[in-house]
Amino acid sequence: MALEIKILDYGDIELESSFLVLGHNCGRTRRVLTLGFLILGGPYPVLVDTGYRSNQIMETLGMRGLQFHENMIENQLARHGVRMGDVRFVCHTHLHIDHAGKDDLFPMNTTVVLNRKELEYSVSGLMHPQYPAPDIKHLIDRLHTKSALRFLDLEVTGPVELMPGVYCEAANAHTEGSMNIHVHTADGIATICGDVIYDFNDQIVNPFNEIHDAEPRTTGNHGTSKRAEKAAIKKLLSSSRFLLPVHDRPARIEGGTVVGRLHDQVPGPIVQSLPQRNWFPA
Repeated sequence: MALEIKILDYGDIELESSFLVLGHNCGRTRRVLTLGFLILGGPYPVLVDTGYRSNQIMETLGMRGLQFHENMIENQLARHGVRMGDVRFVCHTHLHIDHAGKDDLFPMNTTVVLNRKELEYSVSGLMHPQYPAPDIKHLIDRLHTKSALRFLDLEVTGPVELMPGVYCEAANAHTEGSMNIHVHTADGIATICGDVIYDFNDQIVNPFNEIHDAEPRTTGNHGTSKRAEKAAIKKLLSSSRFLLPVHDRPARIEGGTVVGRLHDQVPGPIVQSLPQRNWFPA
């Protein structure tokens, strides 16, 4: 079954640059996207991530939210003819403040799907400010409501098929419970990878301050080891045709290399083609 992914725009965030790419432009403010992903073409709509709750809540992390009327989740879904109650599953790459802020707007018969370890991690106190109380307390309400929450145990089971053409897999990066969502499209596998990647250019295309060949740069915000972060990025580059992070536009991948950028749908037209790398004999 060939599926397609529509990109939803939940608004922007202003934050310190080295939060995104380790050591890059320390002390400088940068504005980034916050995206969601609507999977269509299957038996029912599936949504990945719901953005942040409000502009004010981002201030608890010293960041500035820039969310306006057009960015409201119901308006973003309506652009594709989908109502809140039409969504069968809301999947979360992880539960940070800018990923799970609108779950309480969905009815309890919409099932929220997450890796069990991520909910455990969210209440561990590790990376604590990034898991705000209103978001996590709502998930506890779902925990005690029949069919409102689905746990995956991806570290034990390996990849799990959510519906035909959609698979969830442990990311093993960013947070202890992050997961990737693989979507089988007519043009290859598209992987929604959350915050394992923040910035294609400074992490992968021209990785900041890296001298080794094909060595990605980590983000400045992660709860696992540098080795795990780099390995997770390399795995994504070697296994997917498209990569879709939450804070950068999607990329097309060929031979482990970013060769093009897309805008508001996957598959979709390439809006930026990256030049071939020039190789010179030793």
